[in-house]
Amino acid sequence: MSSQDIPEENLPAEQDAHGTVSLADEQNPFADPGLPPHEHRVQDIDERAAKRSERVVAMLFTVSMLATVGFIASYVAIPHDKSIFVFPLGHINALNFALGLTLGLALFAIGAGAVHWARTLMSDVEIADERHPIEASPEVKAKVMADFKQGAKESALGRRKLIRNTMFGALALFPLSGVMLLRDLGPLPGTKLRHTLWSKGKLLVNMNTNEPLRASDVAVGSLTFAKPEGLEEHDENFQTEIAKAALMIVRIQPDNIKDKRELEWSHEGIVAYSKICTHVGCPISLYEQQTHHVLCPCHQSTFDLSDGARVIFGPAGHALPQLRIGVNDQGYLEALGDFEEPVGPAFWERG
Repeated sequence: MSSQDIPEENLPAEQDAHGTVSLADEQNPFADPGLPPHEHRVQDIDERAAKRSERVVAMLFTVSMLATVGFIASYVAIPHDKSIFVFPLGHINALNFALGLTLGLALFAIGAGAVHWARTLMSDVEIADERHPIEASPEVKAKVMADFKQGAKESALGRRKLIRNTMFGALALFPLSGVMLLRDLGPLPGTKLRHTLWSKGKLLVNMNTNEPLRASDVAVGSLTFAKPEGLEEHDENFQTEIAKAALMIVRIQPDNIKDKRELEWSHEGIVAYSKICTHVGCPISLYEQQTHHVLCPCHQSTFDLSDGARVIFGPAGHALPQLRIGVNDQGYLEALGDFEEPVGPAFWERG
């Protein structure tokens, strides 16, 4: 069907440059029918209604702020292993439920407040604009800035101070929820990686016999593994602590010890080194008596125990830490302090 078959009164109207409306013809059958008359909202003509909408928006933003505070309080106060009964969900984790509820409410309230603000208080006048080239001319830039200023003015952000302040408050508090989630990355290490259970006067206990070691128990060329006095396998933190405190005890003829400090920190040629490889933390257990070399079975890092346990082969980055030892009045081997550097693989605080 052509435009000639359509009754003239049913053809779409067209507005010219002066805003007048004309009928479409054969040359332009798809003319712009124009915009319908603008219908004012109740907030546009009644300031009391506008104030009510303003209070609703402010209330939603305030609810978001309270929900964010509730999220943070729940994260801090609710134990992670506590469960509650919520119908019809049944028994669920109380912390997860509280975090999900408060975070969802905070997000919903910000979104609902923004939507209600736009629907009831911002200008809803439809404006038609012609297509224009992608390149922005100075006139277009000036028009964009003018439109931005006009939009800012019509948003009434400067005049509706209650909305502005509560919105800023909600947007400022909400990111704190994400900051709190960083806590799940784990507690800050502090100085825990620098210290072990070893301290002055703590006895060296044989890992196999669970008995304190005497100097006479360690023969030349032997390899013995030791742990700190008081650390038992049934302890809850045994694996965590032994991973830092495990020792290799080797007796070397004092004349064969090349490193001066190693000799000073030993007792009659008995040296104590960390058992934890400085590459990726594997336990070292292979000892060669003639060369005094120890080998990590994981990646073949090799350390010379007669020369400060320096690395002579493999990917390890630094020597094994040495524990300074001596003997007490009963002849038992004891630590004279803790390691002077962190044991195991290098980490960002080493120094």
